[in-house]
Amino acid sequence: MRKNRLNQMYASVLVNAIYAMKNYPITLINTLLAPISILIVITLVSHGSLLSVSIIGALIMSMVSGGVSLQADLSHLKNDFRLQDMIVSSPTSALVYMAGMAISEIVYSLPAFLVLFVLAAIFVHATLLGAFTILAVLAIMYAFSIALGFLLSTISSDIIQNWAFSGIISTILTTIPPIYYTITYIPLPYRYIAYLSPTTYAAEIAQNAIGSIHLSMLSLAIDWAVVIIVSAILFIIAIKKNKWRE
Repeated sequence: MRKNRLNQMYASVLVNAIYAMKNYPITLINTLLAPISILIVITLVSHGSLLSVSIIGALIMSMVSGGVSLQADLSHLKNDFRLQDMIVSSPTSALVYMAGMAISEIVYSLPAFLVLFVLAAIFVHATLLGAFTILAVLAIMYAFSIALGFLLSTISSDIIQNWAFSGIISTILTTIPPIYYTITYIPLPYRYIAYLSPTTYAAEIAQNAIGSIHLSMLSLAIDWAVVIIVSAILFIIAIKKNKWRE
């Protein structure tokens, strides 16, 4: 049973990641271009003072954008290749299906992750606990974005509409919130708007871990609670959603 599940997830990686990486390697530039370009701009504007914060922000952006883009991939595979029909008639569960597609997005985004992790190892000075904290935040944000992408793919069946959704949501979650810089750069009357996005709380946790900001224990606990609860609720909704089987 376990071997069958691993094979099912591996099939998702082959279909949704390896195929594109092997046949259309130029598409890999897309996963690297957006986070790196914003990283360069913020670093230049801040004269290097926000380099470490921007690297962490680029990692968060890559995780979230990769997960959200899952909705377009699912729509493409479902409507163009009719892969969804085969999955419905197979013993593959929604959880295994989601896990396989989630892993495929990580594999597809490996060029961006490798570059950013190398930059983080060189320029981000974090303690061992801080490094584990950042990795935990990235994992939670990826789970959140994967669940969001999976859920949105069940709402819209049009690939063009899903591309639009992916761009809009990625921008809202990763460009507007203060993930490439600290929230202190936002004037107080508008700072509360940033807290409408869960990525703001994730960024604060990561920035606190590298010493860019200093949160109280209460603020840190609230940030963790928000990202965990929001991600868990969204993940449960995505798992329970049965519309994708129709």
